[in-house]
Amino acid sequence: MILAIDVGNTNIVLGCIRDGAILFEARMATDRIKTSDQYCAELKTMLELFGVAPEDVEGTIISSVVPLVQQVLERAVARLTGKPCLTVGPGLKTGLNIRIDNPAQAGSDLIVGAVAAIEAYGAPLCVIDLGTATTISVIDQKGAFVGGTIAPGVMLSLNALSSGTAQLPAISLEKPRCAIGTNTVDSMRSGLLLGSAAMLDGMVERIEEELGYPVKVVATGGLAKFIAPLCKREMIIDDNLLLKGLVILYNRNRKP
Repeated sequence: MILAIDVGNTNIVLGCIRDGAILFEARMATDRIKTSDQYCAELKTMLELFGVAPEDVEGTIISSVVPLVQQVLERAVARLTGKPCLTVGPGLKTGLNIRIDNPAQAGSDLIVGAVAAIEAYGAPLCVIDLGTATTISVIDQKGAFVGGTIAPGVMLSLNALSSGTAQLPAISLEKPRCAIGTNTVDSMRSGLLLGSAAMLDGMVERIEEELGYPVKVVATGGLAKFIAPLCKREMIIDDNLLLKGLVILYNRNRKP
């Protein structure tokens, strides 16, 4: 059984995978202050909640965009399972041709998502990750990672609106009734959700123009279920994309 952990700026997603099947997926808040002992206790509790004993874990792989939390989690996992863990980063075999100005700057989450999407859906494609940031990774027809875009995520934009203005409240993310809002809340939902969907539609269209051919679009991340259905462009929603990618990378790098 493999324990896969993806550390994002807001949440840590973890899951256990056996023989290619995801047994469970769970989320914890990303906390930069917690110690390795605290994370170890929280991981142990989470595994027990789903009926998994630490000794059942044969290996762990971590992807992180928060280096400090990554280091703390590595120590927590080693203490919990008694085994070292793989970390997505320089030196790990990905099988992905990264064709950007500085390949070392490619976010580990983007690499993991690209590897999983290529494996599951083939190239060319765009991988959209709707989390704290909204990212689009572009994979060309040869399966190479050629770049992408980064924009503020929906919740980041909402927090900026509600904290940076005097009269705009915090709101729940519900489907807008129409594009033309007739009150403050509906207007904010339209701007945030429909605006994000329109941005994604427009960006994919521009990306296809630059590539010179159409692409498949895969959406993942905690907010994918809110935004992707509002897009005019057909999108495949894959909530478990990063866990799948982590398992692929673990198998490519495991010692025989």
